[in-house]
Amino acid sequence: MTENIREQFEILPANLANHLMITVIPLVIGIGLSLPLAIYIVKHPRLRYPTLTAVSIVQTIPSLALLALMVPLLAVLGAISARWFGVEISALGFYPTVIALTLYSMLPVVRNAVTGILGVEPSLTEAARGVGMTPRQVLWRVELPLAAPVIIAGIRTATVWVVGIATLATPVGQRCLGNYIFRGLQTRNWTAVLFGCVAAAVLAMLLDLLLGGVQRAVEKRRRALGIIAGTILAVVFVGGMIAPKATRWFSRPEAAVTGENVLLVGAKTFTEQYILATAITDLLEGAGFTARKKESLGSTVVFDALANGEIDCYVDYTGTIWANYMKRDTAADAQTVLHEVTRWLRREHGIRCLGPLGFENAYALAMRRSEADRLHIRTIGDLAPHAPAMTIAGDYEFFGRPEWRRIRDDYKLHFADQISYDSTFMYEALRDKEVDVISAFTSDGRMAAYHLVVLADPRHAIPPYDAVLLLSESAARRPGVVEALSPLIRAIPVEVMRRANAMVDREQDKKTVDQAARWLLNQVRGKAD
Repeated sequence: MTENIREQFEILPANLANHLMITVIPLVIGIGLSLPLAIYIVKHPRLRYPTLTAVSIVQTIPSLALLALMVPLLAVLGAISARWFGVEISALGFYPTVIALTLYSMLPVVRNAVTGILGVEPSLTEAARGVGMTPRQVLWRVELPLAAPVIIAGIRTATVWVVGIATLATPVGQRCLGNYIFRGLQTRNWTAVLFGCVAAAVLAMLLDLLLGGVQRAVEKRRRALGIIAGTILAVVFVGGMIAPKATRWFSRPEAAVTGENVLLVGAKTFTEQYILATAITDLLEGAGFTARKKESLGSTVVFDALANGEIDCYVDYTGTIWANYMKRDTAADAQTVLHEVTRWLRREHGIRCLGPLGFENAYALAMRRSEADRLHIRTIGDLAPHAPAMTIAGDYEFFGRPEWRRIRDDYKLHFADQISYDSTFMYEALRDKEVDVISAFTSDGRMAAYHLVVLADPRHAIPPYDAVLLLSESAARRPGVVEALSPLIRAIPVEVMRRANAMVDREQDKKTVDQAARWLLNQVRGKAD
């Protein structure tokens, strides 16, 4: 526990600094856009309702979805910018995060500014005009000063929203306090989850407290309080702009290395990916390279990042590429799928498939062994007559994937209900009899621990899911990279991967991701437990 807490404190400065940056910059841009917009629609009533409606619509889009949608949008804009102007725009990390959070920050600022200005007593504005003030003078000397407390209240609301929503930037590749939460949930590291939640709450309260001080100073005409709160707030905002760079300056020397000297290793949002990314990073650093991990990326996001050269390598699964990216809906044996996937990746995206790691992590329908035995269910076909009285659970992606549609249609499955879970809780839901069937992963260490049984798929509705190591074109050409990673190829049996996953996922004798990765590499190198 002490080592776990120390590890969370070690990465806190970088996570907090980046979170502050992606809070401050969208707020500054959002306020800069919202206030002129509010003033304009106050003076042009016909535009007021359409504008407020448009700004409000943004809030109806789930924040994680908006962040994800920014990635393909920026990829297209980046391609256009690179072709026409020679300027490349990253589709991951900072830019999609800032755009999405800026849009989310605007509603409370625009709405409160409009409300505040329209709420100024008409007699005061009439009096100002009566003494000869121009419309501009009335706005700046009467309306805005009187509306300031209401406007600041809107900025306070926007600030708290942005701090909270920024924790969802992790899957699009932006480092933030959400790194604690996403990684902690998947690896059942509740200390990390708590760190992320508490740090985000403290940051939100601190910023709200400072803005509250400015608001009270304006309301009560307390100049000294306004100067103190405003100065501290300005320092925090400037600090947010430079904090990520500052953390790199004061971190260990190799952490400051950037650009072509660094190999970026991607990982999706589950335990196995964290372990493999750590193992790959260790191998690269052992060979003399500087490697960094970019974790908790969405499945599509990490593939696009590799294709665009924004990361250098990661582990994917042949079935995912076959069904999701190649759009194949036909069954094929593992060797055929691997061969076709390798050719397609090289031809369409310049991605090199270094080879399979030696295990398969396929989707599979799983049940409690006791229940399967009671109902004499051994295959997915045996499940069909019982499905109308059962509930099935899957991870976030499963029910939208081609594999599910093939399983459902080929076996004529009709469940009473289907529920999506974070994969961390999906297995527990089955164990605790909250659901009857889950879309399990065959290399997951909890399969044996929770006494689950995989249902056979005699119709081969689920494609092969061999784990393969993918390299970007530039990384594959770099001398020594392929040689450094070659020891992983065909070197990890499913039993070994399952045990490494169980080390992190099981509460009994729980290990960290780093410890599990070191154990895995020892197995690859032929060392004893």
